[in-house]
Amino acid sequence: MKILVVDDEKLIREVICEYASNEGYSVIEAENGDDAINKVTENPNIDLIIMDIMMPKLDGYSACKEIFKIKKYPTIMLSARKEEYDKLLGFDLGIDDYVTKPFSPKELMARIKAVLNRSKKGFDDEDIYKYKTLEVNKRAHTVKVDSKEVKLTPKEYELLLYFISNKGIASSREQLLASIWGYDFFGDDRTVDTHIKMLRNSLGKYRDLIVTVRSMGYKFETDEK
Repeated sequence: MKILVVDDEKLIREVICEYASNEGYSVIEAENGDDAINKVTENPNIDLIIMDIMMPKLDGYSACKEIFKIKKYPTIMLSARKEEYDKLLGFDLGIDDYVTKPFSPKELMARIKAVLNRSKKGFDDEDIYKYKTLEVNKRAHTVKVDSKEVKLTPKEYELLLYFISNKGIASSREQLLASIWGYDFFGDDRTVDTHIKMLRNSLGKYRDLIVTVRSMGYKFETDEK
C-alpha cells in the first residue's frame, strides 16, 4: 500500500512517515498542494492521501479538488482547524476522514486502516461494483441502472459507496452520521433517514438492497454468495 503525505511541516511528515513505514506502508512526501498534484501525476497507483489544509502555494482543499479530477483517492484531511465549517467543507469535497492537530500517530494509523478497508471492500480491481444491472464505478464517479446513469447527490453517492464497502454489515445511524457527515456534524438521525429515503428513490428497482435494521440502522444486502 502506498500513501502520499502532504504537509508543509517537515516534522509532521517525518512522524507520519515513521509510523506508516512501521505499519508496512510505502510513503511519498509532498510539502504543498502543488507538489501533491505532481506526486499524484507521477504515482497514479497511490492508495491513500493524507492532506493538510493550510499550506503555501496551494491549500489542501484546492489540491483535493484538482486531484479528485484525476481520480477519487481515499483521503484523510489533517488540520489544526477544528471549526465545523472546515470539516463539512472537506466532507463535501469527498474526503473520507478529518483529523485535527495535535493528533495521536497511532490513532491516525487506525484511521488509515479503516479508510483503506472501506475503500477496497466490495469493489474489484477496476473500482467497479456490479450487481445484476446496477453498476457503481468509483473511478468514473457514476452509478447506472439498466445502463442508464442515475444522478445522485454527493451525500447519496457517499452513502452508497459506504454501504457497498460494508456489504452485509449493519450500521447504526450514529455510525453513518460519523462516517458520511463527520464526527462533529450538528444534526440528528432524521438527516440519515432523509438521505436514505432519497437514495432508495434514486436506485429505483434496487431500493430494497438498502435494508432497514430495526432499532439500529441500515445495511446493504444482496443475494450474492
